Amino acid sequence: MHTNGGILMPPSKKENLMTDTSGSRINILQLILIPSLITLAVTLLRLVGELQHWPTALFKREAGGAGSIIGITWLVLVFGAYFAVKLARAGETASAGRVIGYALLGFALTFAGGFLGFGLKAEFPGKIAIGLLLIAAGGLIPLLGWKELTKVLLAYGYAARIPVVILMYFALRGNWGTHYDATPPGFPENLEFWTKYVQLAVVPQMVMWIAFTTVVGSLVGGITLAVTRRRREEAPQPA
Repeated sequence: MHTNGGILMPPSKKENLMTDTSGSRINILQLILIPSLITLAVTLLRLVGELQHWPTALFKREAGGAGSIIGITWLVLVFGAYFAVKLARAGETASAGRVIGYALLGFALTFAGGFLGFGLKAEFPGKIAIGLLLIAAGGLIPLLGWKELTKVLLAYGYAARIPVVILMYFALRGNWGTHYDATPPGFPENLEFWTKYVQLAVVPQMVMWIAFTTVVGSLVGGITLAVTRRRREEAPQPA
């Protein structure tokens, strides 16, 4: 609340966005609420589409589900830009070049971790664990470029992926025939359920896809920040 000539006035929407009981200037939960609900709706739509065998171009049922038009992966591009604009308008901003640079560094480290842990044919003790640590570290590198945006993307990433982890539990239990329970070529058969669940659901969703969200979202956010600033500079100034 604030006063106006001695009269108590309710806080404005902008003030709500920039105030949080945790001491942060940004109310992260408020910022990610609508994007998270949209993402959940797309997740459920995809599940229904796969169960009903709708067109495979839209609803791919192969392991990983890569390339499916209906999916939540693409939403990172949209919401990375959205969060960047919202944060900038709320006064939380950063150097666009710095944001992009650290996002690219995070991408390089994440890619290196993925190659080391899962692409390299040579075997050595702790190979996968080291790869996952590099992926996780790469996902946190964007904090050095724009901490506020990365924190929002982390929160959004978990809000998007936790429902998928829960969904995959039931899909794997019930063998639904969707990409949520499909196994990639060469995946060991007859694994104990929890081992299979951790390897196919928990680790990819809670580590790999979170890193993807922060890295790609930060890259898109940095580009969006640069474009909006350039447009603002090129806009004709009032006389």
